Amino acid sequence: MRAGDVTGRRAGGATGPGDGPSVGRQVGVALALLVVDLLVIAYLVLIRYGMTGWADAYDSANPPDAPREALRGMWFLVGGAGVTGAGLLVLGWRVPGVVQLVVLGTGAGLLACLAARG
Repeated sequence: MRAGDVTGRRAGGATGPGDGPSVGRQVGVALALLVVDLLVIAYLVLIRYGMTGWADAYDSANPPDAPREALRGMWFLVGGAGVTGAGLLVLGWRVPGVVQLVVLGTGAGLLACLAARG
């Protein structure tokens, strides 16, 4: 270690293989984010899409709004997967990054199917 280098890092700012987040910490973060992701997906499917579809049943004179809500939710989840999943992967948090991409991508696929079904 050089004089004045109190962080224990190598010269040039490079970190060693053991300097990243531990697997246990990554799994904990992934589980916490999984709960949040499932709550967001449930809100978008049950409340936004479901309630809009229910309201469409009582307003048959106008075109249905539920497919548009499903598409809006799909793009919301795609954006969330891109920002959080890719961001975590770039930061070196592989487990939560992959979980974010898979869970939010699956939710986006579900909403895309609901939108296509009309």
